[in-house]
Formats: sequence, structure tokens, C-alpha cells
Amino acid sequence: MLVDSHCHLDLEHFAADRPAVLARAQAAGVGLIINPGIDLAHSQAAIALAERHPEVYAAVGVHPTSSAAFDDSWLAELRRLAAHPKVVAIGEIGLDYYWKSVEPAQQAVAFRAQLALAAELGLPVIIHNREAHADVAATLRAWVESAATRSSPLAACPFWGVLHAYSGDRALAEEAYEWNFVLSLGGPVTYTNARRLHELVPQLRLDRLMLETDAPYLTPHPRRGQRNEPALLAVVCEALARLYDTSPATVAATTTAVAQRFFGLEGHGVVET
Repeated sequence: MLVDSHCHLDLEHFAADRPAVLARAQAAGVGLIINPGIDLAHSQAAIALAERHPEVYAAVGVHPTSSAAFDDSWLAELRRLAAHPKVVAIGEIGLDYYWKSVEPAQQAVAFRAQLALAAELGLPVIIHNREAHADVAATLRAWVESAATRSSPLAACPFWGVLHAYSGDRALAEEAYEWNFVLSLGGPVTYTNARRLHELVPQLRLDRLMLETDAPYLTPHPRRGQRNEPALLAVVCEALARLYDTSPATVAATTTAVAQRFFGLEGHGVVET
């Protein structure tokens, strides 16, 4: 069984054929799909989708590029949404300096507030980091080391967060492991020009790795440029197996176990292992 740890099935890209997308995912061995929110409306949509499909679970959060109007009322609504039994994480949250649509200071306010909420609720975090490595690392370092986090319900969780669509170096990865974080990788590992990533992957811990599609984005080769979907997670798994010089079955079993522990879903999944 494979776990797609990050997929935006609620987006309009899937409106026309979502049931078929889910059927193809199951046929490809994808037994669990985590759908993160990017704002309040999409967090609500992710929960609604999870209510309709047993293999889908939700995370709730405000993406940095959606955080311009973030305030205490948004945080209160996230707290309410996170009480749903199919919500398994806070995310995706973080910093994005690529799009420049929201001031970094405002992104930081939303990021820190949602990290504090995750600690309060004992839920792991899904971290978005685009061209903001230093500031993301500094924010997470402070959060992990704070007395409030260390004494929170999160302290009892096996993992505290994931660096989604990992694009950092080995040094950041090693520090993330010390934070009790995992990494996730998707379509870019299949790109022929991603030489730095190909060199990095074998240095990363397979027992701290999850798979993702980030669908509809980051479609793997050879379908790059088309809409991504969870069924293509098998392509990512095969590419990682080549980079780790192991079997796809080993990558699938190891990353699925990590994801099930991360999201508290041991024993869950619609596909038999």
C-alpha cells in the first residue's frame, strides 16, 4: 500500500472526475490520501471530502500565500475545524518568498500562530517552504525548543512535522530529524534535470520519508505538464527505489509505515498490504 501524504483533491482541477481519480488511485495501490487545506474554505472542503471517502483524511491550515487577512478569528475557526475526527494534521503552513503576494511579516504571524495551535491540539504540522529556508528553519527551531511545545500534547506524538516537497540540503534534513520531523518527496525526484536532488536522496533517511504527489501540481516525468493525481504516486515510488538502490516494495512498505505513524493511522487504508 502507498500513502499520498499531500494531495489537494478538493481543488477545482478535480471537479469533473474526482470519483474516477479516486478509483485510479485505489487501483494503483494508494490506500490513504491526506488532503491539506490552503485556507479556511479549502480546509472545510477537505473535511467534506474526507467525510465522503474512507481513504481520504484532512489537514486544516492557511497557506502562506493565503495569509494576508489571517487574524485571531481565522485561528478560532481552524481550532473548530481541527476537532473533526478525520483531521490528522495542521497544514499546509509555512513561508513562501517566491510569489511575493503576502508580506513576509504577515506570513510569519500566521505561521507562528498555527504552529502554536498544532502544539495545543497535539497535531503534527505540514510545512510549506519555498525560497525561505533560513526563516522556516529559524521559526521551527524556536517552536520545537520552546517550553510551550515541549510540554504540550504534541510531546507524546511520534513525529511533530513534515517538510513537504523537500527542497533543502542534507544539513537541514539532519536538523529536521533532530526536531522529530520527517521529509516528503514527490514528482521532482523523477525529473531528469533534478541532479542535485538525485544526489541528495540516497543521503536521506528512508525511515523518515513519506511520499506525496502535491496533486494537481508537480506531475512526475514523463507526464510533466499534465495534471497530477494520486495514482501517479507509484511512479515516484519507483524513482525513489532506483535512487536508494532498493525495491519499490521496500520503499512502499517503509514510507507507508512512516505515514501511518505520522498521521496516527496505523492499520488504516483501503488497500490491503
